[in-house]
Amino acid sequence: MNGQRQYILAVIEQVTRRARVLGTTAHPNASWVIQAIKNLVTDLEDAGCRARYLIRDRDAKFPALIDEILADAASRPCSPVSGCRA
Repeated sequence: MNGQRQYILAVIEQVTRRARVLGTTAHPNASWVIQAIKNLVTDLEDAGCRARYLIRDRDAKFPALIDEILADAASRPCSPVSGCRA
């Protein structure tokens, strides 16, 4: 550790309350977040799990491509403002 600020991308499973750290980086960008989400979807599929909802903010690091990735995985993207789509 050199004192540099690190950003951590994590998800929390509501039912189990288990936190999964998807990655850490000093310079987060959209491509880094997209790859982390793809890795999460792959890990969930390998484990035989399926995420139904993803609650996220509207940061520019969460582009529309993430909604497409999650739609392919049968998850419903949500945001605190708009709520979940049925």
